[in-house]
Amino acid sequence: MPSPQFPPLPALTRAEGEFIDRYLEVLDQVGRINPARGNDTYSALRAAQALASHAAALRDALTLMHERGETRIHASTLARALRTLDGERRAGRVTVPPPAG
Repeated sequence: MPSPQFPPLPALTRAEGEFIDRYLEVLDQVGRINPARGNDTYSALRAAQALASHAAALRDALTLMHERGETRIHASTLARALRTLDGERRAGRVTVPPPAG
């Protein structure tokens, strides 16, 4: 059985790639904390604890971009990268789900 073909990531600088990776980590942690989707306080607590370090890493990635002179965020390119990396599903965990039935 052939492996599935994933769309290629758009060309990103190393700093942009780091920015996207760190952003998705923060998004994942916020999704785990979401009280409308959680199951227990312990997992939300662990995610909240991890959020602080992931947010610091995101800040550092953005600082690096700025220091390297990458002062513009190319939203359309980064949005394509987020879609390729399943960002829409991951972002969906942050929202409040629709009412049941």
